Amino acid sequence: MTQFVDWELAASTAATLGGSGPKVTYAVAAETVSELRRLTDEAATHVAEYTGLFPPADLPPVKVVDRADWAAVNIEGLKNLFGTLAPRLTDQQPGFLAGAIGAKVTGAQAGTVLAYLSTKVLGQYEVFSGAPGELLLVAPNISEVQQKLDVDPRDFRLWVCLHEVTHRTQFTAVPWLRDHFLAEIHAYADASKLDGEAFSERARRAFQALSDEKSSILDVIQSPAQKVVVARLTALMTLLEGHAEFVMDGVGPQVVPSVENIRAKFTQRRAGGNPMEKFIRRLLGVDVKMRQYEEGRQFVAAVVGQVGMAGFNKVFTSPETLPHVEELSDPAAWVARVS
Repeated sequence: MTQFVDWELAASTAATLGGSGPKVTYAVAAETVSELRRLTDEAATHVAEYTGLFPPADLPPVKVVDRADWAAVNIEGLKNLFGTLAPRLTDQQPGFLAGAIGAKVTGAQAGTVLAYLSTKVLGQYEVFSGAPGELLLVAPNISEVQQKLDVDPRDFRLWVCLHEVTHRTQFTAVPWLRDHFLAEIHAYADASKLDGEAFSERARRAFQALSDEKSSILDVIQSPAQKVVVARLTALMTLLEGHAEFVMDGVGPQVVPSVENIRAKFTQRRAGGNPMEKFIRRLLGVDVKMRQYEEGRQFVAAVVGQVGMAGFNKVFTSPETLPHVEELSDPAAWVARVS
């Protein structure tokens, strides 16, 4: 299949436009990396004890990266993702020259979007580049936000680690979850009914939509069948984000002394959620608003309050026990159906 995104151009564009972040000495940078690795291990212990979810012991170590490296990992993941989605959407190919020019345009657009995101993302559990996924922490961004918020460095780093390690725990302690997530994305592609347009053009228009905050990817690619899949993806991603929020707030007061100060200041900073999470949601047509982060947290809190953590963990038994989108606002309905 003809390449429809120039991924090398995307990577070089992201690295150039993303910048390097705050200037620090080598000693400070090395200390930050070392502490983030140590706090990741500490957070993993706290998350496992609090949730009762236990990942395999042989997980890949956390990657503490800079902005360019973060973009490179995500470009590799998007390359894999688009490589599997493209044949499902269409077999049409543009002419060689049109394809080459289109790939350059889309590569530049993708790199520009990822450059912006690389300056905002604090951490991420990346699942597209390969199994079982890998945990990324963006050291310059964590340091920059901590300085801007004027909060305790160690406390803020551990607080971030608690959130991101919870996502890693979700995808690794629940063996079927990653494959199910990818299968839903493939189902979304299979439901596409856009005929007569080369996939390279769709990809180009998709990245244009992603760079326009007023536009939704659903304005570019949608069908009634896809809306059904979108509802399932919305429920799944809201659950996972709400669970991470609930765990972070549950563990935080025990191990992060200044957590209330951090949470208050960070909430003011947050606009629509984790930037990469927002990017993936828009890419998939799941344009979840801020209220759904809170809806997910409230769902988890209500279920744990009714049936305890072990009862809540039944949500991870199989795809059939995941909440339906309407159950997110009616936790008792999920309890009645599953518990």
